[in-house]
Amino acid sequence: MAAMLSRPILLATLSLAPFGAIAQEPVSVVATVGMIGDIAQTLGGDCIAVETMMGPGIDPHLYQATARDVQTLNRAGLILYSGYGLEGQLGDVFARYAERVPTLAVSEAGIAREDLIATDDAYGVDPHLWMDVSLWARIVPVIAGQLSELAPNCATTIDANAETYGAELAALHDWTRQTIASIPQTQRILVTAHDAFAYYGRAYDIEVAGIQGISTQSEAAIADIRQTADLIVEREVPAIFVESTINPRTIQAVIEAANQAGQPVEIGGELFSDAMGDPDTAGGTYIGMIHSNTTAIAEALGGTPAPLPQALADWAAQWTIE
Repeated sequence: MAAMLSRPILLATLSLAPFGAIAQEPVSVVATVGMIGDIAQTLGGDCIAVETMMGPGIDPHLYQATARDVQTLNRAGLILYSGYGLEGQLGDVFARYAERVPTLAVSEAGIAREDLIATDDAYGVDPHLWMDVSLWARIVPVIAGQLSELAPNCATTIDANAETYGAELAALHDWTRQTIASIPQTQRILVTAHDAFAYYGRAYDIEVAGIQGISTQSEAAIADIRQTADLIVEREVPAIFVESTINPRTIQAVIEAANQAGQPVEIGGELFSDAMGDPDTAGGTYIGMIHSNTTAIAEALGGTPAPLPQALADWAAQWTIE
């Protein structure tokens, strides 16, 4: 943890935080995306109050801060964002907030650049790190350390929650790998609306093809649609997937093109890519996001979900998942 906290952004923010002054009441935490906010809430419990800027169905690549967001950020005791370009120009906004509010780019603090997937676009790296559970788990101690600094009276509880949650994520990673391995090798190809699943593919040994690139700032070109349809025909892909934050019309165009070429293909389900599901649903948790995606992928491509491990029993019971 000491190595993580030596990063310049953390030194700049931790020195500004009046830790003792806010430890007696819940810390107001603002997270950009649900995949961060859910972890913070899980670790902090009643010691923190989390607000997420970008809810279900919101694309972080295109997001622009609203007047309400500014008010929320101005009230924050801690700002958590991913970094590595996920939030686009909002990164500059957070850099300014870091001058007066504890502000943490959790991916940059917890995940080394050498573990990222390089890209040849404006991002330079793929920011969809939560798709590899073993990578995303590295932000847990980072967030736990920051919360413990801000709420020292809760530090013991936060540390215990972090240990439990870390074990759950380790079990989720193994379960995902086993489930994807059940898909026949010839059918193990994941076709989605945009290129958000590269880390998932690398971690769980499944080939990935996105119609669009990493960013969703521009529409897919006709050539992209035709190229994807050709791949589906060549590989006899039985199902492709829509995403909760992407307009499904490009997927429909690919399906039509593949069908015209004689390859029947259907929508295998809706995947969570850049945002989680609705609050108060299993898909509205990070664990549920990965579980839902993996189950849909396996079942549509000829695999069978593995039994859930004991470490996820409490999570499964909470959401009535067998």
